[in-house]
Amino acid sequence: MPEHSNTPARKRAPGLANDLVAQLSQRILSGSILPGEKMPSESMIVREHGVSRTVVREAISKLQAAGLVETRHGIGTFVLEQAQREGFRLKSDTALSIRGILELRMGLETQAAALAARRRNDAQLATMRLALDEYQAASGDAERTVQADIRFHRAIAEATGNAYFTEIIYHLGNSMIPRTRIQPDERGSQDLTLLALAAIAEHEAIYAAIRRQDADAARAAMLLHLCNSLERFAGV
Repeated sequence: MPEHSNTPARKRAPGLANDLVAQLSQRILSGSILPGEKMPSESMIVREHGVSRTVVREAISKLQAAGLVETRHGIGTFVLEQAQREGFRLKSDTALSIRGILELRMGLETQAAALAARRRNDAQLATMRLALDEYQAASGDAERTVQADIRFHRAIAEATGNAYFTEIIYHLGNSMIPRTRIQPDERGSQDLTLLALAAIAEHEAIYAAIRRQDADAARAAMLLHLCNSLERFAGV
């Protein structure tokens, strides 16, 4: 009969490897390690992350399978250009409407918010808070609010610990923010700054749910934000 213990089981190697994959993937996708650059050596990763060489090798193998890196025997492991990666990716010249992008984000970011609520760490939460503070401080400066808005949503994707969420959000770039896709001659008298300000309370609700690690509330708050965004821009 198996023994039961109140002592938590130690995290096994597959879990450690997945955590390491998530961390290294974020560095690659965020541009901390650029395409063509050499990844840190096995020894450096062991020291930096406090894991075994077996875990590092498994993580590198997973990054190779995801098409993020390639290993050149006797030289090292290098980050691949995006065009060289295999698997699903959006083409940068895909002409998506505002509605199309928001519908994509509804499916993607509602789940990302829920996962972020479960998995986020204090540093990731601080990054979200900083982005929101910058968004509010930049009131009236369209470009600054757009960049702060993007940083907030990227921080949520990164907090999922799932590199695929991060990759899609990074790939969408500025186009994920509806007001960047509206040409001056399409705006008429519409003040897009006012539309950006309308999202502040919605962003705060998303952040609050992630902070208290309420996955259901985070999912609902993100869905409300994106639905409201669609409504706000429907008449622009």
